[in-house]
Amino acid sequence: MDSAAPYLTVRADGPVAGQVLGLFTTLVDAADWLYEHWYLLALVTAALWGVGELVVRRLAALASAERMALELVPTGHFDPSLEEIFRRGVQLARASTAMPWWTPRRAKAVQIRLRCDGSTPLRYRIEGPAGAQRLLAITPFGPDVNVSKARPIPDKPRNHVVRAEFILRGKLIAPLREVPLNPDPLQPLVDAVADLRAELGDLAEIRLDIQRAPKSALRARRMQLMSAARRSERREAQRAARWMRQDALGVEDSVGRQLQQLLGSRPGTGAGRRLIMPPVPRRVEPTEALGKLADDDHLVRVQLLVMCASNTSGRAEARLAQLQAAFDVFGGRSRWAMRGWRLGPWRIGADHWPTRGAFERRWALGHCQPPRANWVRLEELLGLLKPPTVHCRLPLLADDLPTFEHSNPELLLQGIYRTPDGRRRLVATYAAETLFEVGVGKAGGGKTERALAQAIGWAHAGGGLMFVDPHRDSWPRAMPFLAHNHLMQRIALIDLNAHGPNAPISSWNPISMHQGQVAHEVVEATADAYASVLGWDDTTAPRALTILTAALAVLVAVNDAACRAGRPKDQATIFHVRALLTEDTFRTTALAAVQDSLDAETRAWWHTVFPTLPPDAFAVVLNPITRLAANPITRAFLGQGAGAYNIRAAMDTRMIVWVCPGGNGPTDRLITALLARDLLRAARSRRDTPENQRVPFRPYFDELITLTGAAPETIAAMFEDFRKYKCHVHGMTQLLARLPGPVRQSLLQNASTLACTAGSPSAIAPITAEWGDTPSPDIVATLNRFEHYMSLTVNGKRIGPAQITGPHLDNVFADYAQPGQIPALEHAAHAAAEAAPLAHLTARAAQQHSRLRAFLTQHAPSTPTGGQAPSTPADLQKTEFH
Repeated sequence: MDSAAPYLTVRADGPVAGQVLGLFTTLVDAADWLYEHWYLLALVTAALWGVGELVVRRLAALASAERMALELVPTGHFDPSLEEIFRRGVQLARASTAMPWWTPRRAKAVQIRLRCDGSTPLRYRIEGPAGAQRLLAITPFGPDVNVSKARPIPDKPRNHVVRAEFILRGKLIAPLREVPLNPDPLQPLVDAVADLRAELGDLAEIRLDIQRAPKSALRARRMQLMSAARRSERREAQRAARWMRQDALGVEDSVGRQLQQLLGSRPGTGAGRRLIMPPVPRRVEPTEALGKLADDDHLVRVQLLVMCASNTSGRAEARLAQLQAAFDVFGGRSRWAMRGWRLGPWRIGADHWPTRGAFERRWALGHCQPPRANWVRLEELLGLLKPPTVHCRLPLLADDLPTFEHSNPELLLQGIYRTPDGRRRLVATYAAETLFEVGVGKAGGGKTERALAQAIGWAHAGGGLMFVDPHRDSWPRAMPFLAHNHLMQRIALIDLNAHGPNAPISSWNPISMHQGQVAHEVVEATADAYASVLGWDDTTAPRALTILTAALAVLVAVNDAACRAGRPKDQATIFHVRALLTEDTFRTTALAAVQDSLDAETRAWWHTVFPTLPPDAFAVVLNPITRLAANPITRAFLGQGAGAYNIRAAMDTRMIVWVCPGGNGPTDRLITALLARDLLRAARSRRDTPENQRVPFRPYFDELITLTGAAPETIAAMFEDFRKYKCHVHGMTQLLARLPGPVRQSLLQNASTLACTAGSPSAIAPITAEWGDTPSPDIVATLNRFEHYMSLTVNGKRIGPAQITGPHLDNVFADYAQPGQIPALEHAAHAAAEAAPLAHLTARAAQQHSRLRAFLTQHAPSTPTGGQAPSTPADLQKTEFH
């Protein structure tokens, strides 16, 4: 052993020892120098970090320049499932990595932009790497979302801007609250910006950046969480051990324990203290310590930036507070909170140094540098990964529903919309897009008041219209607001609700030819009106239809001859059908006078078929005409040779025609059917006018049940054909179910505006069914008076259904009321309609047969034709409404 000892020792004076000692001395000197010159090391480190950061920023900016933007616009029935939304999130996470290999991590992100600037309730855009455009353009949502390439959004500088960055607070490993899809998770954000006012420069924008979880950062975060969990368990074990020792000492020193030892101990037995076993730290389970970070699947890092701006002081700050409250909906054991510090009334955050510069750089370039706490799973973000759905209530902005302007011919008043902040706004639709309207609801609910307000606004804007009201209540209501000098010359009143012999009555000859009508169209319109009211068709009453059509053909030919002879006041009326069928002398003279005007088939019918008809074959034809003749008002109205009523001229000259047929009895229904069929004929006759020269005209039909009872097929044809001729029908009814099937189907199919007031749920159900029962019939049934649910058409898309208050004339048109001008208006309306006292027209109608007989006698073939032939067809189209 002693002989080996020299080999186990190292001599201090050997060469190796000198080298080790020299190296150690050098290291000590270097450390001492660095300690004394620490600032040089700090400067070098800072310079290296600055150069590296500069290079990273340049590379990130270069990568961000190659970004694309897509705008997602959902349809009105967009209702995605959870799986579809989750798949969209997977797409976004995958797209964030579609960058070149040299791209810094901060530029590898996809950004969701939620923006509201007054143009739309909430604009939803996706921005990301250009290489991911094809991946992101095809969404799992299918045709329910329209995806288009988006252009950069130009922004004007605002006077007041606030910024905020949201980070996760609370228990960071816990997930955010699971928000259901109904109502839409975006609803709180939409509500927060619902009162945004574009005219004040308000702007709110939310940007959510999504970045795939970096493996190294995830491992570091997990190690940090596990270490923190183990430290926490050790602290808990140490705390429990301290409490156990204290409890044991307390028990040992207690009086009871001392007495127990004195009484229970035997001699020679020592009473020792209890042995205390300290608790062992509990084993830390990774799933419990890591929470949502335990698995790698669908884990992402997010960055949430918010900016609000306005030109009005205080509005941007208030908007940010509203958005902050909206994000609280997503909070559970972890929650979104603003990043920064609060010192009394002041908050130091993204709006202040030193974080403002970094915020603006990330905002401008789309870089994602989230805090280390912002780890989430895609399931937590489902509410933000899709545009607003059908379950989201979107406010109606000025771009969605225009604001009504008085005397603007491009707008049509619809009602009053109450904004989320309580402001009331008169809203309108574009007149060119409002083709047909339907209003449904109980009596007194506000249908007629809304139609009157719309018609009066249209009249003051220079538009032409026809208001058909069987009950006449609308005319006195509208008169104070129409009593203006520039309107009086365009207003005509056709009122068949006369009382007394001196009541003014206008006149109309449905088969006249002095207004430039086409003969076969006049015959067809009149015959169809009779058939519609009486229920005739080729199966039930073929002979009656044939007789009436043949008689009308002769009388229309007689009237054409009278007009060509320059004697329009000597024309036949509908009442001369009876004379033509029952008086041999009159029939012979009439056929002789127009034999050259009738076609060969008609002449053959009169000479071969008519003589074989039994006398009782005419009763079914003459019965309704006899009822018309028995009523002095209808006799006076229809018994004039050259009537004043000319709806085609009214269309072309922007007239305002108020028609009050007088009721809903059998005779009144026949008058209504004649007027409706003549309106259809006049509208179709506009095919002789180029489309760009057709003047828009709006017929308003109050009490559609009454009108369709008289002419169902005619009203249905109006809703189907009038659009081509720029005639736009507005109809009102209490019960949609009581309308004939063809009318109801045409009305719902072509309605640009569908409005509904309160009523019974069963009566309202057909309307709400058109809206997918949103709102339900029970909700609509509880509306207050003048409140409507409406669906409207603006810029080619449906708006609503939205709750809109019907306009009240005394409020909306209060400045237009001129009750002192009502007598002048009535006089002008009767004058434009060439109204005369009832007694005078009745006497003149009684003499019409004699005048016609005299004309036919003078113009028989044996007598040279007298009178003056018109020089041009334009001379025949005399406009009676001035």
